[in-house]
Amino acid sequence: MGLELYLDLLSQPCRSIYIFARSNNIPFEFKHVELFKGSVLGKKPAAGSGAEQPRAGPSNSEGAGKVSLLKKVPALKDGDFTLAECTAILLYLSRKYNTPDHWYPSDIQQRARVDEYLSWHHANIRANAPKTMWIKVLIPLFTGQPLPSEKLQEVMEGLSTSLKQFEERFLQDKAFIIGSEISLADLVAIVELMQPVGVGCDIFEDRPRLREWRRRVEDAVGKELFFQAHEMILNIKELSNIQIDPQLKEQLAPVLMKMLK
Repeated sequence: MGLELYLDLLSQPCRSIYIFARSNNIPFEFKHVELFKGSVLGKKPAAGSGAEQPRAGPSNSEGAGKVSLLKKVPALKDGDFTLAECTAILLYLSRKYNTPDHWYPSDIQQRARVDEYLSWHHANIRANAPKTMWIKVLIPLFTGQPLPSEKLQEVMEGLSTSLKQFEERFLQDKAFIIGSEISLADLVAIVELMQPVGVGCDIFEDRPRLREWRRRVEDAVGKELFFQAHEMILNIKELSNIQIDPQLKEQLAPVLMKMLK
C-alpha cells in the first residue's frame, strides 16, 4: 500500500502538504475529502497539466474519519501508519523522503527558526487570516445574513498587526524566513495568507516587501503548482449565489450564527 493523503484544497494546511508533496515529487494517492460535504463547496478543481486531481466521493470522507483519530483533514496513511496535524505530516514527509535540506534544515539553529515561526504562526497569522473568508463568504452563504462591516474591519486590524510582526521579526531583509531558500515556514505562511486574497482582501497590495516574498515563494515551488493548489480559494467568491444543501445548512447555520454576535 502506498502513501495516501486525505486533503481538501479549501483548507490551508491541506494546501501546504499538497504543494510540498508535489514540489518534491513525493508519490501519493490524493484522497479528496469534502469539508462541506453535500454542497458545491467540495467541487473538484479543474484538471491541469497532467497533475493528479482530487477524486471526490463519500468513501474518501469516510476514510478520513478512520485514518485520523481527530476526524479532520489533513490526514496521512502510509501502509498501516496513520498521522494527523499539518506540521507533523510535513515533518514526516520531509524525513521519510529525504527532501532538500532547506525545507527543514539540519543546522540546529536554522531548524529552530523554522520551529519558532511555526509556533508563532498559529496564534497570529492563522488566528486572523482565515476569518476573512468566513466573514465575507461562508457565514453569509450558510446563514443568509451578511456580517456587519465592523467585523471585517476588526479582523483586518488584527491581521495587519500580525503582518507587521511577520515582516519585521521573521522576514526582515531576507529572501525567505530563514534566509536565502524557502522552508516549511514560508510554505505554511503563504497558504494562510492566500485566504484573504481569495475573498478580495489583497493584503499584498500595499506591502512591497511582503509582495516580493510571495513572488519568491511562488517561483520556488513553481507558479503552475502554486495556482493549481489555490484555484478553489481564488474562485471562492463565485460560491456566493449557490444553493446550499438544506440539511447541511440546518446543521451549520446555528453554529455560524454565534459568530455574528
